[in-house]
Amino acid sequence: MSRATGFTFEFYPVSSRTAAVEALKSRKLDFALTGPAEYVIFRKRTDAYPVVAFSRPDYFSSIIVLANSGINSIKDLKGKKVAFGDIGSTSKHLAPMQLLKDYGLDPLKDIKAIHVSYKIGWEALKKEEISAFATTNDKFLALRSMETEPGAFRVIARSPDLPNDVLLAGKHISKDTANKIREAFNLHSQELIQALLKGEDTQKYRGTKFLTNVKDSDYNYIRSMYATIGYPEYSDFIGAQK
Repeated sequence: MSRATGFTFEFYPVSSRTAAVEALKSRKLDFALTGPAEYVIFRKRTDAYPVVAFSRPDYFSSIIVLANSGINSIKDLKGKKVAFGDIGSTSKHLAPMQLLKDYGLDPLKDIKAIHVSYKIGWEALKKEEISAFATTNDKFLALRSMETEPGAFRVIARSPDLPNDVLLAGKHISKDTANKIREAFNLHSQELIQALLKGEDTQKYRGTKFLTNVKDSDYNYIRSMYATIGYPEYSDFIGAQK
């Protein structure tokens, strides 16, 4: 990015998402790369704005049941135990909760929700300790690929493709600076993707495309998710990693 823009970039360590918000508000931080669930809170509390979105192919949530469970639709989950991932996760918590609502259930009243790691959730589903398991599509495919009978599992609902991760700028960053950043992502896309994929955790961006026409309204679906789980103000981080 330094070579592509002529600007100097320096990593700034933060201990939590809340610390990142405070650093952005106090101008100790200029940019942050964050997920869609976090973005709407950054926006609400700091007036930060989106610069570039990092698309993630097949980034959606799935609700999985055992094929022989007799559960054929979301409404069949009423009164049942459903496992979700980390509280506050876009794809493992918020989106599946919204999916339940979209298909006619009140996720706060009609099911018994538990939060576990995706590996524990998968094992609980196989042992029939839960009726359904909600996770990201890529996690489901990876887990299913290790099974000798992949046909033992069935997806009963999937979310729309979820809003993208986003590089956001503090409100103190000029629009001219942001436009130069966007231009660099357009002109040096392949170089930046290659650099991005050198990390282990960043492999989720394999196949990514940088989207420089990203708008705040692209994240309204995330705002609906917060309202669905009882946080209509979407102004505070939820879960363990606040």
